[in-house]
Amino acid sequence: MDLNKEQTERYTRQIIMPEIGLEGQKKLLTARVLVIGLGGLGSSCATYLAAAGIGNLGILDFDKVGLSNLHRQVIHSEKYINHPKTESAKDRISQVNSDVKITDYSMKLSPENAVDLISGYDIIADCTDNFPSRYLVNDACIIAGRPFAHAAVSQFFGQAMTIIPGKSACYRCLLPQPPPPQAVPTPEQSGIIGTIAGLMGIIQANEIIKHILGAGELLAGKLLMFDALDSSFEKINIKKNPDCAVCGNLPAIKNLTENPGFYFSG
Repeated sequence: MDLNKEQTERYTRQIIMPEIGLEGQKKLLTARVLVIGLGGLGSSCATYLAAAGIGNLGILDFDKVGLSNLHRQVIHSEKYINHPKTESAKDRISQVNSDVKITDYSMKLSPENAVDLISGYDIIADCTDNFPSRYLVNDACIIAGRPFAHAAVSQFFGQAMTIIPGKSACYRCLLPQPPPPQAVPTPEQSGIIGTIAGLMGIIQANEIIKHILGAGELLAGKLLMFDALDSSFEKINIKKNPDCAVCGNLPAIKNLTENPGFYFSG
């Protein structure tokens, strides 16, 4: 494909970088990325992916915009309160970059649809905000063979890692089982500063862009932790677990629909 005059001007600050160039920009324009969750993480991740020129962007969320979302979910606005988050995000992304083809999924990711949906994309952004969804995204991506960028945030703290199926540790290698219900406070219970969600979402977008370009070093096999109170980063090596239930040598999890209650009940 050739870039038209408008695209060349739009992406000129990226094209002049040796790590990207014209061929790299073409890779971004033909890439297919799915952002799961349009909250604080997804707001900044999806926006910066669109601005960078990701040509095909899927956005998934089943929720509606609420007033309490707006301090951190900056892709949304007051006029979209009580409207689907996918509708709000699609409108904003289109204003940022009308060149992007957006596919919106106003639905829940489930054990029944996750693998098929994820298989249609090159790389995934896990911008979910609860443990069942994170394990569902992880397991579906491993089964589908699709890399994904994970992040999680709470209060002033954030973490991020990138998972490359078959090569790096997955989320279950880090945490083999989800914590018991009520063991970890929900965002509604613990609170969060909006800036930490924005920062970690941008780190996810950056990981995805690097993966598409084949540039730099990914957070594969590494957990990046950030403390906004003292502005400190820490990077921890995470080894691939040969006994992991989904990516190990003898995986126990091969079909998500065999036990859908593991991910969501009710």
